[in-house]
Amino acid sequence: MGAVWAVLADGWSYAGWVVGASHIRDVDAAWPEPGQRIHHSVGPWPLTIEDTTEVVRCEPNRLLELDARMWPAGAARITLTLTPRSESVTEVVMAERVVRGPTTLMPNVVQDALLVPRNRETLQRLSALAQGRAGSDPSK
Repeated sequence: MGAVWAVLADGWSYAGWVVGASHIRDVDAAWPEPGQRIHHSVGPWPLTIEDTTEVVRCEPNRLLELDARMWPAGAARITLTLTPRSESVTEVVMAERVVRGPTTLMPNVVQDALLVPRNRETLQRLSALAQGRAGSDPSK
């Protein structure tokens, strides 16, 4: 679990595992404490949107809840829950829901159709980074 949390607690790694995040401009010094932010760009260059993701709740090695902004599209609440399954395996569950902005008008089924594949890839990237930090071969 430590390797997964290490990636989540390293704000500078955010663009490496979050699909759509393209550049980290700054990370507040006390990340991932509540109220701390990652200042990032979203989207492909040169069509990027500069915004922030803020920690709403943090329980080290257990839970990270984020408010991810991408104006003018809106903002989403993202909750990552970590559960140890063995000494070397951590299950990560990611829940995301649009909470502000015009995209809230999309029905949940449409949001899910867009977010589920993106979040699956996000979790695969998080896994690869965590395995790399732990010194294991992700192909095993």
